Amino acid sequence: MLKEFKEFVSRGNVLDLAVGVIIGGAFTSIVKALVNYLINPLIGLFVGGIDFSDWSFKVAGATFKFGSFINAVINFLIIAFVVFIIVKTVNKFVPKKAEEEENTDEVDNSEIYLKEIRDALIKDPDLLEQVREQSSSSEK
Repeated sequence: MLKEFKEFVSRGNVLDLAVGVIIGGAFTSIVKALVNYLINPLIGLFVGGIDFSDWSFKVAGATFKFGSFINAVINFLIIAFVVFIIVKTVNKFVPKKAEEEENTDEVDNSEIYLKEIRDALIKDPDLLEQVREQSSSSEK
């Protein structure tokens, strides 16, 4: 059982996930600091420092602090937008992977070959007729 657990943990996907979670946690503190100490004060200058956290109502002795929920939603939207801008900026500077470029070359080559075949068939009507005959005989 210990051997199986060791194999499971040492597989690439589990390690990648662990690294992602750790980096994500560190990145979260950076984004929160950016939002709390730079973005929110800037927004506060324009909207007058509105704070919804005091908004609440009571029903049968239970207090519903919907203002805190509104603040959490606003903070989430701000954080999501900041992360979107960061990812978009990073993607501009990170070069495309070689695999993506190779795939586009393969598509281009097959397209070239198909165009050459089409052009050859158009130039030689006898060849086109032979292809049609072979196609119809192979279908039977």
